[in-house]
Amino acid sequence: MKNIKSINSELSTRKAPIIISGPCSAESEEQLISTCKLLADTKKVDVLRAGIWKPRTKPGSFEGVGAEGLKWLAEAKKETGLKTAVEVANVKHVYSALKHNVDILWLGARTTVNPFSVQEIADALEGVDITVLLKNPINPDLALWEGGVERILKAGVDKVGVIHRGFSKYGESNYRNPPLWRIPIELKHRYPELTMICDPSHICGKRDTLLEISQEALDLNFDGLMLESHINPDVALSDASQQVTPADLVKLIDKLIIRKSKLPNAGKNTALDRLRETINVLDSELIDLLSKRMETSDKIGEYKKENNIKILQTSRWDEILNTSIKQGKAKGLDEKFIIKVLTNIHIESITRQNDIMNSDIEVHQ
Repeated sequence: MKNIKSINSELSTRKAPIIISGPCSAESEEQLISTCKLLADTKKVDVLRAGIWKPRTKPGSFEGVGAEGLKWLAEAKKETGLKTAVEVANVKHVYSALKHNVDILWLGARTTVNPFSVQEIADALEGVDITVLLKNPINPDLALWEGGVERILKAGVDKVGVIHRGFSKYGESNYRNPPLWRIPIELKHRYPELTMICDPSHICGKRDTLLEISQEALDLNFDGLMLESHINPDVALSDASQQVTPADLVKLIDKLIIRKSKLPNAGKNTALDRLRETINVLDSELIDLLSKRMETSDKIGEYKKENNIKILQTSRWDEILNTSIKQGKAKGLDEKFIIKVLTNIHIESITRQNDIMNSDIEVHQ
């Protein structure tokens, strides 16, 4: 597999963050070009985006203008001098986009989730010099996202990056697609050179939290943002509530705090170095305590086995959880954090006790 190269310079000649913006959907020639011109005039945008084909969850809603919109996007590129990006979901889309000199292709969440679709697009791009971005799959599956990147790279495309747009949910949430930051962070750990763009529009689903998510993404060292902008968002034919005007986009960008990506005086016994050393010591103590807790849990498992007692004792678990939440709150710890940590510890304890309880059972094949 080819080595991943940073494509930051492909997306922007300005300082970070990279800004990709444009309407969710190309609705008309006037709407698209007018929006793109206003975005170009802001001097804040690096790449123009527009949805040409819009796969919707249910049929009957606006599903894009199709290849005709590529002509409008090409005209917007000509008039603004900015690069353009569109989503492609199949080989036909790829060929149409290439025909109209689109600079950047991205694979949407509904495409990345299907390895067959990703492979067909990868095959179509073999030998093509173009930038490709892959949105995360709809479901929180890191292996699918990683696999999509690898398929494009194996096709010989070396300008590859990813877009984090959040993951699907069931039930109530503050976000349209909760970010689950640990997944893109893990992908970045595996591929440090991978250019990573955050899509706050699709994470939030509404305008009032765009700044919050944008700032969090930049603080987590994302390389840029994809933010949807429409000349008149309230009458947009798709995702109206998450789009902003070009003027409001400028206000959002100007409020962002751009932090340093490298440490000053690293390795020179700075206050941060000393704090990190403290963290190292505390982490070591945590590992030691967890080891001792599991040793005690094993002894409990042996006792239960000897006395023929069931592993799961819900009243005992409730007692541990309630006591720990109370203690944690008194020490400034968030209740959800305590529940998450203790639940993982509890599951590991049950697994170990189950192994002890059934260690004498023969496995018949």
